[in-house]
Amino acid sequence: MDEQLLAGIEAVLMVADQPVAPAELAEALGLGTADVTAALEELAADYGGARGGRVRGFELKQVAGGWRLFSRAEFHEIVSDFVTAGQSAKLSQAALETLAVIAYRQPVTRARISAIRGVNVDGVVRTLLLRGLIVEAGTDETSGAAQFVTSRVFLESMGLQSLDELPDIAPFLPAGEDVPTLD
Repeated sequence: MDEQLLAGIEAVLMVADQPVAPAELAEALGLGTADVTAALEELAADYGGARGGRVRGFELKQVAGGWRLFSRAEFHEIVSDFVTAGQSAKLSQAALETLAVIAYRQPVTRARISAIRGVNVDGVVRTLLLRGLIVEAGTDETSGAAQFVTSRVFLESMGLQSLDELPDIAPFLPAGEDVPTLD
């Protein structure tokens, strides 16, 4: 594998604030997507200690349609303590419940979320929007209300490639017709 190609990919990934698709890297480096994908897989294996190398404190993972560097899971406590020293960035139970409703029922309006949860969710939705975990995705044809969906940040934070990887708990949520709206 060309060392210059590997170094170029590493340089781009070090400054990327979101997963980078192989096609984006290929365009930036003036190469074919297949070559870049092979290089990404080589780097991921190298960081994992393949071919006699040492396991690094970080890993290269494919998430949300692209590749990104992450700290290794076994160093979670160390990294967490360093990053959160003196602050709390955890989501509240209400935020987690609201995020679950959005993830499984998207696109969904604020009124629909409130109907499913049985409480007002305005503040929680605002928090999820500020954290970038959800985004507005058009309006409901009937009511004209804004609809929400999970974002790429959500997928990345959960370590998912797509929503298809969510656990199958949707059958336990009320069916669409069974939930009253707050219109």
